[in-house]
Amino acid sequence: MERALPVGGQGHNAGGWWGMWTLIGTEAALFGYLIFSYLYLYSQGGGKWPPDGLPKMGPALFNTCVLLASSVFVVLSERAVKRERRNMAILWMSVAIMLGVLFVGVQLKEWHDHPYGPSAHLYGSLYFTITGFHMLHVVAGLVVLILLLTWTALGYFDDRRHTVLSIGGMYWHFVDIVWLFIFTTLYISPYVL
Repeated sequence: MERALPVGGQGHNAGGWWGMWTLIGTEAALFGYLIFSYLYLYSQGGGKWPPDGLPKMGPALFNTCVLLASSVFVVLSERAVKRERRNMAILWMSVAIMLGVLFVGVQLKEWHDHPYGPSAHLYGSLYFTITGFHMLHVVAGLVVLILLLTWTALGYFDDRRHTVLSIGGMYWHFVDIVWLFIFTTLYISPYVL
């Protein structure tokens, strides 16, 4: 006989909800400091910024669309769970994971194609540090999404038990929002500043 999992804390009453907001706050501060450092050092430099010419917008714009689309599929997965459509939830979460992996692949290709490395100059150091920290967060987010997919497939979530799915989704949406700030700072600002 299968035993039902306990419902536990839900929504704002869940300890994980507050823990995730705390994590998001501290990680947002980290990225805020990195972006501030980039903008401050840019304002102090007198030379050409970036030193090796303007960044290529194509891969970064594509990656932005990929990451935003992945968030949509995480939301669709959660909604499918709430409607007790497990197979659709599994499909949507699988698509979100594939898009996250695609993001990582495009970012690695972009790193490989750069004519400079992290130690070439100040811009290179900042670029690789900021995008590298973000990449670590994307990989951590993919681990979370894979766990959520596994738990969804095992039937751990339903219309009443989905708080963990919501909390995991919060982290993924945070990673996407951070990318919008990184994209604006590293890729758009050199064209307008």
